[in-house]
Amino acid sequence: MKTVLITGATSGIGEEFARRFAKRGYRLILAGRNREKLLELKELYGNDTMLICSDLAEEQNCYDLLEQVKSEKIDVFINNAGFGDCGRFTENDIEKEVKMIKVNDIAMHILFKGMLLKMEQRGRGIILNVASSAGLLPAGPFMATYYASKAYAVSLTRAVAYELKAQNSKVYVCALCPGPVDTNFNEVAKVQFALPGISVRKCVSEAFHGMSQRKTIIVPTVKMRVAMAGQKFLPTKLLVSLTANQQKKKMDDK
Repeated sequence: MKTVLITGATSGIGEEFARRFAKRGYRLILAGRNREKLLELKELYGNDTMLICSDLAEEQNCYDLLEQVKSEKIDVFINNAGFGDCGRFTENDIEKEVKMIKVNDIAMHILFKGMLLKMEQRGRGIILNVASSAGLLPAGPFMATYYASKAYAVSLTRAVAYELKAQNSKVYVCALCPGPVDTNFNEVAKVQFALPGISVRKCVSEAFHGMSQRKTIIVPTVKMRVAMAGQKFLPTKLLVSLTANQQKKKMDDK
């Protein structure tokens, strides 16, 4: 039986990945902060499901997680934990911003590298880092820290993917870069989507399709892929201005 490890597994994209992998017969290792939700998932998917209740904003917890799965043969790692925030950079809460960087970048980096080294030693594996289409754009005024954090995830994934291919590694890594998705993201980030979001089922379906084609960057929906391709032809100043206008529409009472 194959095994998948999923962080941020108690809601949204992570929870949908858990449902899909369970349907495919995978044993699940689910990590998240919500203990009650984790126990519900274990009841749903069976006692063989391994739970890790942890706040990945704490760096040591990332290393502890890697230690907990040290003896596990993990075939797929969905590096999904993350969140966003919206507002003017000068007005946003610094503690929330730093926590966002810790989860979106530091935890993502530690777990990515730790699982990659584990898979390299085994000689195979798949890692999907959940980023965002925001990471494909030059900047995101009014969501400045979030855009920057996701650009880090995209850049890191691209670079590591290149290195692995150059050495003919059997480990495949990719980044999922969706646009708006109907999850609790906007509640946490205190935003209203400027554009209609896609369902988590659609997002994860596109992720599986992209992985089957061994794409490094997976952008769900044709519309979003066209938009991301088209932005390359716009001057950076104009593109940042257009992005700023979209983010202003998301701001909720700010």
